[in-house]
Amino acid sequence: MSDPKYTFVVEHLDPELGPWSALEYKTIAKESRQSGCHFVLSSVPQSLLETSPDVKELQSVGGEARTDSIETYYAHKKAKICLLDPGAEQELNPSDSQVFDVFLFGGILGDDPPRDRTSELRKKGFSGRRLGPKQMTTDTAVRVTRMVVLEQTPLEEIPYVDFPELKLNEHETTEMPFRYVKDKSGKPIMPEGMMDLIKADADKAFDDVEFVDEVAGLEEMNIGRA
Repeated sequence: MSDPKYTFVVEHLDPELGPWSALEYKTIAKESRQSGCHFVLSSVPQSLLETSPDVKELQSVGGEARTDSIETYYAHKKAKICLLDPGAEQELNPSDSQVFDVFLFGGILGDDPPRDRTSELRKKGFSGRRLGPKQMTTDTAVRVTRMVVLEQTPLEEIPYVDFPELKLNEHETTEMPFRYVKDKSGKPIMPEGMMDLIKADADKAFDDVEFVDEVAGLEEMNIGRA
């Protein structure tokens, strides 16, 4: 088996793994394998590694999960690691494919309003690149990075849809407070099963929403009723 073209690493920054993150990580693992790349979910609590069915499923579709941090297992190649950082001064561009082998993401990118969770990784001294001004979900951030470094598509040429309005049922819609890559039909690319999760949580009126594990400001998602 040949070496992967690039490795995408998510440092999981929470003690739990909720359904929103689990769907995103599974999607990243699948898309990474399909593109000849590798996905690593690191800093996973030992309890999750041993017992979580979501972690087992991620591993079954090509992802790697481990308890140690990237600064431990990739200590020998720190200069080749790029941190995707909303606070970076320089935008990611296709030429970075010749500079970096590993692209690092904080496990919670989709906070609305943004909380600078990536600062925990920034302190470790990795080189940083930005993916533009809009907040993205973690799977979108990895997808955009892959398009830039693997497909050599500049950030400004990627087709986006910002804050898409999703139809939950005949009478309700909700606006997602993130930027997504759009597919050929103009719809946001989201993990398989995400719409079902959004609909189920909308039915709870977002009072006790499990996927708040990633979207701390989920109340900002505006639900409209016809």
